[in-house]
Amino acid sequence: MILAGDVGGTKTYLGLFEVENGRPRIVQSGAYKTHDYPGLEGIIHDFLPSGTRVKCASFGVPGAVVNGEVILTNVSWKLRENDLIDALKIPVSLINDLVATGIGIGVLSPDKLLTLSEGVDPIPGTIALIAAGTGLGESILYWNGTEHIVQPCEGGQADFAPHDDIQIELLRYMRRELPVVCVERVLSGPGLAAIYRFLRDTGRGEEVPEVASQIQNGDPAGAIANAAAQGTCSMAAQALDIFLSIYGSEAGNLALRAVSVGGIYVGGGIASRLANQLTNGRFMKSFLEKDMMTSFMKQIPVKVILDDRTGLFGAAQYAANHHLSVAPPV
Repeated sequence: MILAGDVGGTKTYLGLFEVENGRPRIVQSGAYKTHDYPGLEGIIHDFLPSGTRVKCASFGVPGAVVNGEVILTNVSWKLRENDLIDALKIPVSLINDLVATGIGIGVLSPDKLLTLSEGVDPIPGTIALIAAGTGLGESILYWNGTEHIVQPCEGGQADFAPHDDIQIELLRYMRRELPVVCVERVLSGPGLAAIYRFLRDTGRGEEVPEVASQIQNGDPAGAIANAAAQGTCSMAAQALDIFLSIYGSEAGNLALRAVSVGGIYVGGGIASRLANQLTNGRFMKSFLEKDMMTSFMKQIPVKVILDDRTGLFGAAQYAANHHLSVAPPV
């Protein structure tokens, strides 16, 4: 039995898995609010059934894992592999959450993917992965000629590059409080809320009282996305349009940096939630607009990951490969 986890800034998924034919099969899973706990061990304690015998564990976590330690982004936790090994008495691995998602792509069924662009004559090659949620994650699945090797990346902490005039104004607005604006500040759940505030505070629309109340008292990004989808607030729709443009542009930047002829995958909770909006053309328009490289961009397959538990399955696959010596699936 394998214990696997996918730790997010909002939710943490845990699962128990058995391995069949080299692939993890989920036996039991649970979802927990990350900020309700002071650390990962508390979630494990609440999830793991008493008396369960676990052989090994692996957890995908947001942040740079160095020497088995990580200070999580958007979560006030510091995790150490050795502490978890001492607590669980089994081999434990901490891996970057986008590494877990990258591995999880290999076990996804076709119905868990939405194609935005088929590309032109796709060939085996490097794949890029971008995922916006509470934060922004990026990774590169390097093709070595035989298999994909998932490379962790902290591209979400790189500088935000405006794509048009209104995004330049957005950057200036955000620099009033943040001298350095990383792309995660605008391309995430909190980022969507920041774009909405920019439009409101610069007089680019009228705020609908009902939406304003939902933003103040609940999930701001969810309220804005819902209002945009339902057509009840034009300013929310404008905010989402800008957000999708930034998303497509950053996805294109990553695809160029990785030369991802094998495709780019768009994951994270926001992508699955906004699957219909991602097909309206705004994302792909910004993805393709790359000056001299537009024709190249058209060759790259673009797919949306619809399963929020892809990182959980990837963490389980990592544990199977590295702690049980199970050959990865072909």
